Amino acid sequence: MGFSRRLTIGALLAAALAVSSSAPAQNKDKAFQFALQNGMQVLVVPDHRAPVITQMLWYRVGAVDDPPGLGGMAHFFEHMMFRGTAANPGEAFATTVARNGGEDNAFTTHDYTAFYEEIAKDRMRTVMGLEADRIANLDLSDPNVRTERQVVMEERRMRIENDPQSLMREQMEAALYLTHPYGRPVIGWPEEIRRIGRVEAQDFYNHHYAPNNAILVVAGDVTPDEVRTAAEAEYGKLPARELVPRWEFAQPPRMGETRLNIARSDVKVPLFFRIYRVLSYTEAKPGEAEALETLAQLLGGDSTSTLYRKLVVERKVASDAGASYDGYTRDDGAFSVYAVPRPGVRLEQVEKAVDDAIKGYASALPNPTEFSRAKTQLIAGATYRRDNQYEMAAAYGQALAIGLTVDDVEQWPERIKAVPPNAIRDVAAKRLIRREAVTGYLTPAPGPRS
Repeated sequence: MGFSRRLTIGALLAAALAVSSSAPAQNKDKAFQFALQNGMQVLVVPDHRAPVITQMLWYRVGAVDDPPGLGGMAHFFEHMMFRGTAANPGEAFATTVARNGGEDNAFTTHDYTAFYEEIAKDRMRTVMGLEADRIANLDLSDPNVRTERQVVMEERRMRIENDPQSLMREQMEAALYLTHPYGRPVIGWPEEIRRIGRVEAQDFYNHHYAPNNAILVVAGDVTPDEVRTAAEAEYGKLPARELVPRWEFAQPPRMGETRLNIARSDVKVPLFFRIYRVLSYTEAKPGEAEALETLAQLLGGDSTSTLYRKLVVERKVASDAGASYDGYTRDDGAFSVYAVPRPGVRLEQVEKAVDDAIKGYASALPNPTEFSRAKTQLIAGATYRRDNQYEMAAAYGQALAIGLTVDDVEQWPERIKAVPPNAIRDVAAKRLIRREAVTGYLTPAPGPRS
């Protein structure tokens, strides 16, 4: 289990009905959508290379939906879903999946919570039955809530509080997003995690874990009819519930850059890190998010990228450097750059080198050879993910969970191909601006850590 970081139900239902009523026979192996009467959305992605399936259940609930004063509730509930039911107490869920030769896990982000099982196709009804059981019958007793609360607190200590880079990122995101809930950590602040009790957990369960708040994705050696029959038998009997409407949060304007200088005794090597608040795939005009994706690949996607080549190989001021774009979100996305200075090199030096590289893209068209290679790498990565059943299911599920469509997933490689060189210059100049950024310096400090 772990955490990361708009299509309405009615619109998705309409799209599903349109597909289910008009799909021609020759499209039998294409992604196929339909809906159960209780409101659960279903997507089938046939993949007949092996007799296995990946089932993913995506709930439209994440850290943005945490109740005030109870940060971390969505992530906590990801854990609680493994605490068992009367029919499958304790660890019976995971034990049953493993006994049938499968694997299971889950993850939470700001926008959604997802659960998945990878298993032989003839065990599909088994894992559907297990998921359906915990949608309706979860054991939310006081002992279970107390136990899982301690598990989450320990996870926070291990993954965040004992990792200075994670702590810095947490602080930077809080500064970047201002009052928007993307600034709250998915795992929650310690003081708020401690407030989660049985009553709060029951209320959250009642209003978020419902078939009409879920998207079922089944990828694998199945047909739409097989999935429909199984899903109606296992999930169709669950009643819809009254949901808590999702809030639409404002994106507060930023007046200027924020800078954080964090010194800790447990830091081994210094780090320069910057996060820009940028548009996401759900917000951007056609082609703009794809341009940001391509820019991230050009700037810092791998060892052939500009940052690595210039800072690590040529100038030898850094031991590592890179960039990334996180655009699969319901609201604002993030564009990140980082560099680890070599011994004796000041953070100011690597920051200037990073800024120079960004200015180069903002003021001129990219090198044609590098531009072509970056797009080829992105498309190859997407092709590779389609060869992995789990990654393929996840790509569709993530898109639907944040309001994108099946077409957005399937047409993405063509949209990357269509990004023109001037779009790279435009997004670098317009979106990678210091007013929309938080810059962090992480350095070693003597003495006890603070």
